[in-house]
Amino acid sequence: MLRENINDLLAFRAVARERSFTKAAATLGVSQSALSHTIRELEARLGVRLLTRTTRAVAPTEAGERLLNGISTHLDEIEAQVEALGELRDKPAGTIRIAAADYAISYVLWPKLKKFLIRFPDIKVELVLDNGLTDIVTERFDAGVRMGEHLAKDMISARIGPDFCLAVVGSPEYFKEHPRPKHPKDLVQHTCINFRLPTSDRMYAWEFEENGRELKVRVDGQLAFNNIFNALDASLEGFGLAYIPEEIIIPHVSKGRLVRVLQNFSPYWDGYHLYYPSRRQSSPAFIALVEALRDRQ
Repeated sequence: MLRENINDLLAFRAVARERSFTKAAATLGVSQSALSHTIRELEARLGVRLLTRTTRAVAPTEAGERLLNGISTHLDEIEAQVEALGELRDKPAGTIRIAAADYAISYVLWPKLKKFLIRFPDIKVELVLDNGLTDIVTERFDAGVRMGEHLAKDMISARIGPDFCLAVVGSPEYFKEHPRPKHPKDLVQHTCINFRLPTSDRMYAWEFEENGRELKVRVDGQLAFNNIFNALDASLEGFGLAYIPEEIIIPHVSKGRLVRVLQNFSPYWDGYHLYYPSRRQSSPAFIALVEALRDRQ
């Protein structure tokens, strides 16, 4: 029974994930009619309807959702192992998908990846911007990048960046019209550039430290972004104060384009880590990437 169903299960998984017979057929390299016939035969053998079909969409039924959740992890494991065997050659090869925040991509990953990609021309790396806490297994990423305090306990991780802190900055033009804040609580009197958290849809409360105690301040202003570099640009143009990783603002402060304030209240955060499920350990390409990204400090 299992041998008869394995290809049909792969076909069902493709349709359920793509929510489209047309896209699934293209992914599998078969005709849409052949794919429809396969799904009908699978439903007939199992005696339940797995997919709800309308003229506009395809969606799993309750039984289909249960089957999808039950088989996806196992089929992914099988594909990963087959892929790993195919990579056992002189040079590691394959595609690695990584979800990471904007700052992590630009300042942690990219400086190391430039050398890595030249050294391993057969490895492809796909970086996907993700400022939230995406489930990398569900979204089919090979790895993700998060600060140490946000790592899931069931993941393997490798530190890839040093500790860092955020800096409150504003343009010289802004401070010509506003006094410099002397305490984080003074920020409520200032125009600040907010950052919206993708996971909770709330604005990020700026976090500080005073005498070893955590201090959070909810700021307000005309602008809010979900990208740290947009907030930097707005601050450079005088639209308010921004709370940005220190490494990004250093060249702007040194050239007088930004002014840093409240430096003594800015705590250091646990640096970025690459994290991933254990099934990826057998891939030579992935092992090479982890070693290249690992923080050596």
